[in-house]
Amino acid sequence: MQYKEEELKKLKVFSNVSDKSISLINKCGKIKKYVAGDIIFSDKETVNIIYIVVSGTVSLYKINENGQKKVIFILDKGKLINEVIIQGLPSSVNCEVFEDAEILSINKEKLIKIMEGDFQLTKAVIESLASKVRRMYRQLKNTPSSIKIEKKLAAKIYKLGKDYGINSNEGIIVDMNISITYLADLLGSQRETISRAVKVLQNAGLIHYKDKKIFIPNLQKLSDYFKTS
Repeated sequence: MQYKEEELKKLKVFSNVSDKSISLINKCGKIKKYVAGDIIFSDKETVNIIYIVVSGTVSLYKINENGQKKVIFILDKGKLINEVIIQGLPSSVNCEVFEDAEILSINKEKLIKIMEGDFQLTKAVIESLASKVRRMYRQLKNTPSSIKIEKKLAAKIYKLGKDYGINSNEGIIVDMNISITYLADLLGSQRETISRAVKVLQNAGLIHYKDKKIFIPNLQKLSDYFKTS
């Protein structure tokens, strides 16, 4: 399956890339449809393909020594999934489709060759890596055990609202179905713990949670909540 080149150009990662590079990417790559729950690649797997989200969302996650799942990133349309493999090492995370998705795949060496002739493409890959590093810094800031779980959850929901929120009559709605189990995976915590934390935030009027949808009446109040000591 292939997309029209003008559709690929609309993806954020390719917005400043030359028409020649878009044509080469379209020629060398292929787009495949995935359904929620599909595994694209696994931790420690040798992967020679670079993947880009065309539509839908995917999760990058790790499994700790206790078997607990920890979602590191949710990536949506226009995001590079595994540009880190350019380094030539095996994958260091698992990638699972969160919502039905279309994924563009292209051989790593072929993409590197195209990058050699297009600085804007190289810059887009570097910026994608830099964005992930910055997000990791923020996650590390919110991981100390001294921080209450409801504040960690509030910070995570705030980020979801900023990244995936749309305006509604009830404020901001996070535009994806998120179960309590998935919220627990986002924080690397137990489902029961997160369920209690959700109730704390709901009782405080900071969020509403119903039918796997998260509503945020006031994004600023949610921000103030997790930033106060």
